[in-house]
Amino acid sequence: MIIEKPHSKRSHFERCLQRLEQDVLRMGTLVEESFRLSHQSLFARNLDAIKKINTLDKQIDLYYRQIENDCTLFMTLHSPVAQDIRILSAFMQLVRDLERIGDYAQDLSEMALQLFSYTPHECMTEIEEMSTHAQIMLAESLVGLAELDVTSGERVKRLDDTVDDGYDRVYAKLARQKNITGPIEPILILVLVIRSLERMADHATNIAQRVSYIITGHRA
Repeated sequence: MIIEKPHSKRSHFERCLQRLEQDVLRMGTLVEESFRLSHQSLFARNLDAIKKINTLDKQIDLYYRQIENDCTLFMTLHSPVAQDIRILSAFMQLVRDLERIGDYAQDLSEMALQLFSYTPHECMTEIEEMSTHAQIMLAESLVGLAELDVTSGERVKRLDDTVDDGYDRVYAKLARQKNITGPIEPILILVLVIRSLERMADHATNIAQRVSYIITGHRA
């Protein structure tokens, strides 16, 4: 029988953490793709994109459950030090944010389908800018994780302010619109669209904050 030395155990645990981080980044890539497809479905009226999102959402959910289970298993079976616990708990929260962004992307694709029969609203250009900024926020937060770059959080926060401003501006236009001659449904759907985008941006901000916590040990 080979007795595993403590250093060997530590090296094995660190390799497990590295594999876990790679799984988180793979899940992040799927969520990025889902967000991109929801953007296409809304602003390019791409019906094929909607079909692809449903498949991606199943894959995202599988990663989410797997990573949560792995984190719980590592905490239970190994003897993680304080830094390891910090990383594992941050991963568990981080993938929850990713999973929610994926859910919102699927919701957006369903809203896009509802909007297909209506003429595009004059606010669509501003809403598209919100979507673009929120996607950049997600990409920045994942780059921050991959490169352990704490400064990415500052860039994400600035973009979050931009998305929030866009939400306030578009909501005001939609809420105060007068002399509506056609159906009110597309306006109601667009309110839900901008709310979803604002929440996606918030989750991207959460991810950036969790990356900062992994690196510094301090909560933003």
